Amino acid sequence: MADREAVIQRLSEANQEFQRLKQEHAVYEQELSGLQSRSFLTTEQQWRVSELKKLKLMGKDRMEALIREQQRSAQTPA
Repeated sequence: MADREAVIQRLSEANQEFQRLKQEHAVYEQELSGLQSRSFLTTEQQWRVSELKKLKLMGKDRMEALIREQQRSAQTPA
C-alpha cells in the first residue's frame, strides 16, 4: 500500500491530468456535500446530485487507471 501512496504522490506532483482530476473531484465533492446537507432538493438539484456522483466516479476511474499505468511502468524492467 505504501507503493500505491508513493505513486499517487508522484502523480499528484508531476502529472497534470491527475492534478486536474483530483481538483475536479474535490470541487464535485464540495458541491455534492452542499446539496446533500439540504433537507429538501428540487428536481433540478436531485438531477445535479446524480450528475455529480457520475462525474466523481468517472474521474476516480481515470485516476485509478493512471495509477495502474504508473505502477505497471515502474515494474517493467528497463
